[in-house]
Amino acid sequence: MRMSPRFLALAAGISVLALTGCTAPADTDDAAGTSAPEEDGAFTLYSGRDEVLVQPLIDQFEEKSGIEVEVRYGNTAELGALLLEEGDATPAQVFLAQDAGALGALSNADLFATLPDATTSKVPAGFTSTDDTWVGVTGRARVIAYDGQEMTADEVPASVDAFTEPEWAGRLGVAPTNASFQSFVTAYRVLNGEDAADAWVEAIAANDPQIFDNNRAILAAVDEGVIDVGLLNHYYWFAQAAETGAENMRAQLSYPEAGDAGSIVNVTGAGLLQSGATDADALTFIDFLVSAEAQQYFVDETFEYPLIEGIDAPEGVPPLDSLVNSELDLADLESLETTQALLGKHGLI
Repeated sequence: MRMSPRFLALAAGISVLALTGCTAPADTDDAAGTSAPEEDGAFTLYSGRDEVLVQPLIDQFEEKSGIEVEVRYGNTAELGALLLEEGDATPAQVFLAQDAGALGALSNADLFATLPDATTSKVPAGFTSTDDTWVGVTGRARVIAYDGQEMTADEVPASVDAFTEPEWAGRLGVAPTNASFQSFVTAYRVLNGEDAADAWVEAIAANDPQIFDNNRAILAAVDEGVIDVGLLNHYYWFAQAAETGAENMRAQLSYPEAGDAGSIVNVTGAGLLQSGATDADALTFIDFLVSAEAQQYFVDETFEYPLIEGIDAPEGVPPLDSLVNSELDLADLESLETTQALLGKHGLI
């Protein structure tokens, strides 16, 4: 599957602007909105998360706060590129992203205001930005879904490197245009080096992978016996299991070994754009995302890992600290444009 010309143009915008926009973050007092907070009862949100997942939570926020949220939904990468293109003229005040890589690219372009410590300190270091330009909201683990009718758990590779072998030709499902897959490949580059990542992508592309638009489609294909294995995020499986019953699912989950590039824990996150630096309503929404109420919503409704203390993870998921790769700093996932170029080089996008 290839990107549309519009998407390629936007992705190119990331490459140029992310490289030229690296400046110091805004002053904390001004960016946090403490100097001259403005409340007009509304703000605009760009959401790289699906409407079906987050609109119910936004509805809760509106009802509780009385603040109206104007939402523009879209692909995280496309919205990130759009924000880079719009710059200071963007109508958005908040960006809710599917992964840390897109947030890092905007931070490098100096499009985010600095969030107050009272907001970012709610989330442990390692799951949020290192410079307070964005805050982590939920954790999502990369996993391997496999056909439980055709394979046993011990037949599933412990490392994504195994999928370059001839025995997996035509059997693996991936979603190269998906932000989560691109962040995984970025993590592979960071952990294993550019040459190793180039060799892995080249080998995967040559091994006739089955290409899908998103994680949900990959899971469906595994569950229907169309493919044997697929790379996706953990919560898609848990959501379907809650709906249909795990005992009725053909697809099963395997977690790559700790430390493998395929075992990263990425985060969703939110940033306050410079255009919303003094918008108290926008900051109120970001604070809501890391509140106990919102974190419990993500646990109950989307089966993602909560990132604040006092909220238990969804039932059945491994402990978060057992999956985290201590060698990976999520701030290093910012170079998505290099990953997109790598995937394009080998014909995956």
